Amino acid sequence: MEKLPKEESVRRIQALFDALDASGKDWDTALVIDRVNQYYFTGTMQDGILVLKRGGAATLFVRRSYQRALEESCLNDIRPIKSYRDMLSVLDGALGDTFIETELVPVAVLERIQKHFTMDAVYPLDRLIQGLRAVKSAYELALMEEAGRRHDKVLRGLVPNLLKEGMSEAQFMAELYRAMVGLGHQGLIRFSGFQTEIAVGQFGFGESTLYPTNFDGPGGMRGMSPLLPTVGSPDRVLKKGDLVFVDMAFGFWGYQTDKTQVYAFKGRPPEEAVRLHNECMKVQAETAALLKPGNIPSQIYTAITARLSPELAENFMGGKSRRAPFIGHGIGLYVDEHPVLALGFDAPLQNGMVLALEPKAVSPPYGTVGVEETYVVTDAGGRCITGGAAEIMEI
Repeated sequence: MEKLPKEESVRRIQALFDALDASGKDWDTALVIDRVNQYYFTGTMQDGILVLKRGGAATLFVRRSYQRALEESCLNDIRPIKSYRDMLSVLDGALGDTFIETELVPVAVLERIQKHFTMDAVYPLDRLIQGLRAVKSAYELALMEEAGRRHDKVLRGLVPNLLKEGMSEAQFMAELYRAMVGLGHQGLIRFSGFQTEIAVGQFGFGESTLYPTNFDGPGGMRGMSPLLPTVGSPDRVLKKGDLVFVDMAFGFWGYQTDKTQVYAFKGRPPEEAVRLHNECMKVQAETAALLKPGNIPSQIYTAITARLSPELAENFMGGKSRRAPFIGHGIGLYVDEHPVLALGFDAPLQNGMVLALEPKAVSPPYGTVGVEETYVVTDAGGRCITGGAAEIMEI
């Protein structure tokens, strides 16, 4: 099993201490409860809580599994607990001014902690951690590059052989999942967004990808039922002439890349769809060239969207009625990370940030077209790690 190197853990925890000290708040305690964030700092993700105290003390309290935490984490101070009350043997009951992941921690969990500990003030920890996780280390980039290589192989090499006339979207999803896991996919796609559920990705045949969904993205998906809107339909079957839209993440040892490929099944794609798709490829290339340290995400978004052709602008990122308000997003342990190429994101890009660029368009009645690739921010512009965008692939 791949374990988080000790130097990574030590560096990340120190960076969090530094970010807390630079926050402008006179803080006393920081509580990390989200399990993916716990893994980022400690190398293990258990039912527990990572507590940082001003001055340098970091303690991981674990309810389950303490044994596994000891095996996986290099943190010096790991302690077993049965309830939050047990932390009183180590911590003062007065936590003072406290940082906590307010966007991720349920109110009920916070109330359980406050049964045993007092907090003078509660500050959001989310943005500080998001800022740290946005810049990837060499260790992280190596894992993401491997994910990207395997990701490209799935979409270019394997999917064309999976598509069979008469198969349902649900059958295609099962075959796609099997192929992904066969190439080392971690079997799970992780999002930080509240109640965001995606089994394999956003995909579908023809007009199915125009169906509105609660997922914050340009593609659509009718799904299996109102209760399972992100699982392939058992009723929509693949027909000659269909466009097939496949937008999926690939995870390798926790780190994910994002990529999209559009296929034309047993026929040439419609000219309108081809025009929109090819312009999306051009938009992606122009955007990637701007992924340089110091450039501002919101300014990139404004500049790129201002020079779209009228035809693309009308159909861009889901069309007028459900347009996704971004053209790219950070990615790593979660698919949806910082930074985001959208209005309101004004912190400059930095070397080592990784973003998925996904200019897409709806092309009624044919379906959704466009591209998505994952890029690393460099001095020379975005470096693609998922193989590069391709035209609509005819099968």
